[in-house]
Amino acid sequence: MGKWIPDLDDVAGLSANERLVLDCIDEDAVIAFHRGLVQIPSVNPPGDVREAIHYCEAPLKLAGFSTEVVSTDEIMPNLIARFGPERGPVLGFNAHVDVVPIGERSAWRHDPFGAEIEDGKIYGRGAGDDKASVTAQVMAGLALAKCGVPLTGQLVINEVADEEAGGFKGAAFVSEREFFTPDFMIVGEQTFNGIALGEKGASPTRITVRGRTAHGALPWEGANAIEAMAEIIVALRRDYWPVVATRTSPIFHPSSASVNLFEGGIKSNVVPDFAQIYVDRRLVPGEQPAEVVKEIEAIAMEAVAALPGITVEVGEVYPGGEATSTPAESPLVKAMIGANQRLGLSTELGGFSMATDGRFWARQGIPTIIYGPGDPKLAHVPDEWIGIDELLQATLAYALAAVALLTQESR
Repeated sequence: MGKWIPDLDDVAGLSANERLVLDCIDEDAVIAFHRGLVQIPSVNPPGDVREAIHYCEAPLKLAGFSTEVVSTDEIMPNLIARFGPERGPVLGFNAHVDVVPIGERSAWRHDPFGAEIEDGKIYGRGAGDDKASVTAQVMAGLALAKCGVPLTGQLVINEVADEEAGGFKGAAFVSEREFFTPDFMIVGEQTFNGIALGEKGASPTRITVRGRTAHGALPWEGANAIEAMAEIIVALRRDYWPVVATRTSPIFHPSSASVNLFEGGIKSNVVPDFAQIYVDRRLVPGEQPAEVVKEIEAIAMEAVAALPGITVEVGEVYPGGEATSTPAESPLVKAMIGANQRLGLSTELGGFSMATDGRFWARQGIPTIIYGPGDPKLAHVPDEWIGIDELLQATLAYALAAVALLTQESR
């Protein structure tokens, strides 16, 4: 077919419908769409994705998709594009068009919004996270519309804002308002085109220590909140981190915790009466956010129990959530396994360590997997890139999954 897409004669086990759809994927068009999307600086903050959403909507609308743009914030619209009959199953594709800031420009060898091609890679902020998944989903949808395969259900392409700030104005808004209700959901994130059955949960926890101020020359007159917090951090590392590491899952990295923010003190010669830390706590299946907060609270309280004048408060920064996981026997998982199998990609089932928009649907009981091109370690770093081969493979895989779930043809 082209330089990056394999000849369909070399792809084993394709049905007639699958061949039709894959034959409608043009690799030059995929690359051009991706580069154009990366060149749109949809940085969050501020999170203005209007141009990126319009860029995605235009070709879908032209191809016959029914499109709707919804928002709770004017600069953060979300695209809902539908194709196929309203009866039958609904397959949703979701990915986000917002990207993180570039950081120090001097750390980049390539223009962050240049979408430059070098050695089979496209460079730029969002090249992988998450505009590669957006591109693959949109281009797979266009192929499905173009090829004329009769559908028994509907494909909904949902490209959203605000994921990099928690998703509350993006996927959370769309799912909670039920602008569409999928039977199956594929969320695009960087999985090396591997199949992730779900994602870790989270229990974002804040520990606040309060003491009593005094002159720095008379420390015994005060109660030092920073020193008390140091006792808590040592206790967490000594008594809790090892316990957390023993909690494992077949598809996820072990449960984890990390102190990622510290605040305290008011002046160099004043004994501090306030200190606060943020504990980034990620959960495997079986762990409950409320119980995790209680575990952290018990250790914190014990660590400072002997320190006079010190009080401790422990609570959630925002509501946490359990880990999610879709059963391997789900038709969604089987469809994705079949797609990867025919493309010669991995059929191993795993989990995703980072938070994604998938949690908003998964926690509603909707079968949800995470799948997309790219290495998650390249997200948010200078000279972020995506391999063109991975981008094209994902486009093919999304298309094959859609055929498996939205047509009745048997191979």
